[in-house]
Amino acid sequence: MSTPSVVVVGGGFAGVHTARTLERLLPPGAADLTLVSATDHLCYSPLLPEVAAGRLDPRRIAVPLRARLRRTRVLQATVETVDFDRRTLTFAAGGCPLEPLRWDRLALTTGSVTRVLPTPGVETYGLGLKALVEAQYVHDHVLRQMELADATSDQGERRARLTFVVVGAGYTGTETAAQLQHMTTSQLDRFPRLSPGDVRWVLVDLAPRVLPELGPRLGRAAMRVIRSRGMDVRLGTTVAEITHDGVLFSDGTRLATRTVLWTVGVTPPALVARLGLPVARGRLVVDEQLRLRDGVWAAGDTAAARDPYSDAGRDYPPTAQHAQRQGVTIGRNIAADLGHGSPRPYRRRDLGLVADLGGAAAVARPLGLPLTGLTAKVVTKGYHLYALPAAANRLRVAADWAVNLVSRPIAAQLGLVDPTAARLPREQGALSVTR
Repeated sequence: MSTPSVVVVGGGFAGVHTARTLERLLPPGAADLTLVSATDHLCYSPLLPEVAAGRLDPRRIAVPLRARLRRTRVLQATVETVDFDRRTLTFAAGGCPLEPLRWDRLALTTGSVTRVLPTPGVETYGLGLKALVEAQYVHDHVLRQMELADATSDQGERRARLTFVVVGAGYTGTETAAQLQHMTTSQLDRFPRLSPGDVRWVLVDLAPRVLPELGPRLGRAAMRVIRSRGMDVRLGTTVAEITHDGVLFSDGTRLATRTVLWTVGVTPPALVARLGLPVARGRLVVDEQLRLRDGVWAAGDTAAARDPYSDAGRDYPPTAQHAQRQGVTIGRNIAADLGHGSPRPYRRRDLGLVADLGGAAAVARPLGLPLTGLTAKVVTKGYHLYALPAAANRLRVAADWAVNLVSRPIAAQLGLVDPTAARLPREQGALSVTR
């Protein structure tokens, strides 16, 4: 009998933990393991705001897949077609089509992309913050605006260059706005022609409060921090249009700016919708064992798994902690399907969230306990060091944080990222399916 083939699509939190669990549970030779990923690394996305603020080198949060997976074949490629009947998939790497890959068990852990609304101008002028290249470009772009503002004598142009709009007051948007505002303020003394009154940060969201994921109490605490720094927070408001020189808000006001960061949430990539399988709010509907159909499982942001601990019967939120733990679960269940162990349902309580607001400020809710200030800051840093899936990355991140305590981060534009790489894509992936 031929050795069964297990293919994991996606190299994010869920995909890597699926492959690592299979390596741990399956004896050598029990299955051929393959992971297909568009990148050769796992991006620890919760620390992307720190990369954008220049407090971490991008490589600190890039975990090489080949270093973490010893028995899994890693293919840096993009899946193009899936044939559920023949149990094969095709993919391409660098535009070169490769031989079809057969699978006996398939794990779909494709992650998510930035949710793009039909707002005029968002795809042309909006900047995302979902990948390392986007975070590095945002860092360079913000510093460039400060340079251009310092160089001009036109007051209107200066104010527009130093006005930064962040759309979305959730976890990513609030953290990004707070940390970038802290960065620009700390760099002002190096631009003698600029004054604190010239810099303006605007946080916009249709929701009634910031950080709704952390609850009202911590949302109010975060609001006090960012408003005390002078941030303009506009709740119950959204962006109606983005142009090359400004934004139009839903209340009819217009603001001149050259920077709009779009952080309004995430959604599964377009390939998920094209699978032809049942979806809920764009995510694949799975059972309590995270199974889609015979021989196929899904986890992480791709999967709509019902949370039994939710009073409203909601699905688990698309967070890194659930992606990691769901990856472990489907790894166990695939191994069980191959005769090694027993299948298990996914039932996990939320461990809480943390949000770093820059400087000494943070808010956190570990295991339901609300924390603010220095205590929350320590918990936030400790959680990220614990959750980073590689000791080498933990050591380098901790070293960067230690250096930042005694020295300002190096504020330099590297110019390594093509501007088009940071724009929100018009087509979020592609996949055709044969059924």
